[in-house]
Amino acid sequence: MTFAQLLSELATPDRQADRVVPPSGHTAWLTGFTAGTMTFLAVFSLALSLAAGRLADRWGEALERTATIRISAPEEQMEVQTRAVLDLLAETPGIASARALTDEEEHALLEPWFGADLPLDSLPIPRLIELQEEREGYDADGLRQRLAAEAPGAVLDDHLRWRQPLAVAASRLRLLGAVSILLILASTAAMITLAANASLAANAQVIRVLRLVGAHDRYIARAFVRRFTLRALAGAAAGALAGMAAIALLPSADAAGGFMTGLGFQGAGWLLPLLLPPAAAVTAFFATRAAAFRKLKELT
Repeated sequence: MTFAQLLSELATPDRQADRVVPPSGHTAWLTGFTAGTMTFLAVFSLALSLAAGRLADRWGEALERTATIRISAPEEQMEVQTRAVLDLLAETPGIASARALTDEEEHALLEPWFGADLPLDSLPIPRLIELQEEREGYDADGLRQRLAAEAPGAVLDDHLRWRQPLAVAASRLRLLGAVSILLILASTAAMITLAANASLAANAQVIRVLRLVGAHDRYIARAFVRRFTLRALAGAAAGALAGMAAIALLPSADAAGGFMTGLGFQGAGWLLPLLLPPAAAVTAFFATRAAAFRKLKELT
């Protein structure tokens, strides 16, 4: 069946056929409730995967084209080695800029780990040098060799061990979101199938009468498919709107003191939840259609 035919079946009402399916009852609210609840969960799953992916991308971009040199040396040699490293970096091709972090900046980096009360001034804290690389990059192995020769206490960290896991995490989080949505749609299909089977079984006598007067199985199935699909569409639309409203009401990253990481949708991403109700309707259409023809064969 083509997409145009699917839309035609849904958009063309048939009052006589619609009378076969009861307009209310447990199957009606079960279908709408299931579609709404699952779509609500799908909105959150989508928001979580997108937010986590954005966070990993942000961290990866922050570490990209940056590196750190850590200098561990006796106090009397610290300034000498720092100056030697900065001079070496100024002559290294591919290095755009380099600067030594101040004591205040290093203390700010260590404070979340050791607390504000720790006497950092009395500890032998290594000197950190932050460097920015140019687009073409630099020879990391060659730089390490030169550092070993001119500043034995200097160690280069190109952040590669941090960037690779973040890139993998971003892709896996997006994959997890997609798998979660597929599982939610599968659960929706299963619940709607059960509801359709219950409705078909409850109307078995009506179906037998319709067959006696010449109604074809396709005509009977169409009534169930159309009504259950529209119920699922309405429930999914309500669930999507409720999910988007709940996401919009979540506190921003600033209001949460930096703990939240921009959970939600940004820009055109707010249009993505609107794709879930049609997806739920298509799922309900094929699930109900398969259940209807299977049940009608059993009632032969």
